[in-house]
Amino acid sequence: MMFNTKIVVVLRDDLAPWQCANVTAFLSGGIASDPNIIGKPYADATGREYLPLLRQPVFVFEGNADELKRTYDRAISREIAFSIFPNDIFATNNDDDNRGAVLKLNPESFNLAGLAFHTDAKIADKVTSGLKRHR
Repeated sequence: MMFNTKIVVVLRDDLAPWQCANVTAFLSGGIASDPNIIGKPYADATGREYLPLLRQPVFVFEGNADELKRTYDRAISREIAFSIFPNDIFATNNDDDNRGAVLKLNPESFNLAGLAFHTDAKIADKVTSGLKRHR
């Protein structure tokens, strides 16, 4: 099945493997807040139910700090809603502190570990142009 939208996660290319997994999980939570992209719950042969998943594939890209800033700027210029994960959040341990850390940051000097969004596929391609798929 082809989708006319894309879910995209962009990670900084120098993150440790545990950081990649952590940032992707956090950013996907922001994407999942859109009820239009959540599928239906799953059930196995015994009738046990499981939580729903995103209803379409997630494209994961990587880039250096400059490429993440460029991707951020492109998303802003196209007025795309997106989630962010500044590097500062690695030093916090709860949602309130995460928000507080972001509130202190100037977007011009973000040290982004990653960002994620869901938008029209053609727009997503333009925003991620020049990025490589995550390794």
